[in-house]
Amino acid sequence: MKPRVVSGMRPTGALHLGHYHGALKNWVRLQDDHDCHFFVADWHALTTHYRDHAGLSAQVYDMVVDWLAAGIDPDRTTLFIQSRLPEHAELFTLLAMTTPLAWLERLPTYKDARAADASRRLATYGFLGYPLLQAADILIYRASFVPVGADQAPHVEVAREIARRFNHVHGAAVLREPAMLTTDVAVLPGLDGRKMSKSRGNAIAMREAPDETTKKLRRMPTDPQRVHRSDPGDPARCPVWPLHEVYSDDATRAWADSGCRRGAIGCLDCKQPLIDAIVQQQAGWRERAERYLANPKQVEWIVELGTERARAAAKATMRDVRSAVGLGH
Repeated sequence: MKPRVVSGMRPTGALHLGHYHGALKNWVRLQDDHDCHFFVADWHALTTHYRDHAGLSAQVYDMVVDWLAAGIDPDRTTLFIQSRLPEHAELFTLLAMTTPLAWLERLPTYKDARAADASRRLATYGFLGYPLLQAADILIYRASFVPVGADQAPHVEVAREIARRFNHVHGAAVLREPAMLTTDVAVLPGLDGRKMSKSRGNAIAMREAPDETTKKLRRMPTDPQRVHRSDPGDPARCPVWPLHEVYSDDATRAWADSGCRRGAIGCLDCKQPLIDAIVQQQAGWRERAERYLANPKQVEWIVELGTERARAAAKATMRDVRSAVGLGH
């Protein structure tokens, strides 16, 4: 039996390069050696956007298309939609009976999100409790590992504590404590140098048209101290350089580094290998996506099969959980 991995993603519609390098590339790699369960976290979307859910269904399936285009194989991986499995909500409710409120209030994401955007009215039970729902998403599949970047590590640790407390309170080793599978996550800069994000309007979509990708990258700011083409620059100051670290080979990086520092190449010259590499990668994604977009019923069927596979595992866990809490009747 391969060790089970569980991870999810909030539906935001079509994905961008940051999603691919931050999560999807690792998901594709994990399929080789793990029993992967990847889900669309549509309930989680409502924890922060409960007033703004127009188009949520379309966003769910558009995101799944990008997963498939990136290389997620539905024959090797279980793909499903969180809200299609009420067992998640049931486990969330039963875990809430034994989880101290302070464990949720202390999470930095809860405090930071409320402080950053008071206008969104996030003082709701749903938002406070979303790490508990996240724990239920993981624990219900008795996952061995959860792939995370550094920013999500506290949430996995809370899930481990919740499982430990539940097992202790009820005197039964029902829930497995998952281990963190830490990954080297490439944080791609957006077109303005900040972290790539659709909400900031600085993203390059996975399926962006070639001319649009070219236009965006050519306009991307570079080392601010290179006013003239002949001015020497420093790649460490340039928002474009992290893209070279992801997309360029050693020889290209050496050429760009040397040419920048000596003022021997212009910024558009430096960007061209990136444009070529990204456009080529996007071409493969678009080709694979078009096959699914032309047959939406196939995508729905993939999700349906994955949801039923996930349901079998969730039901088995919930039988044990109900028995442990005295609800086996």
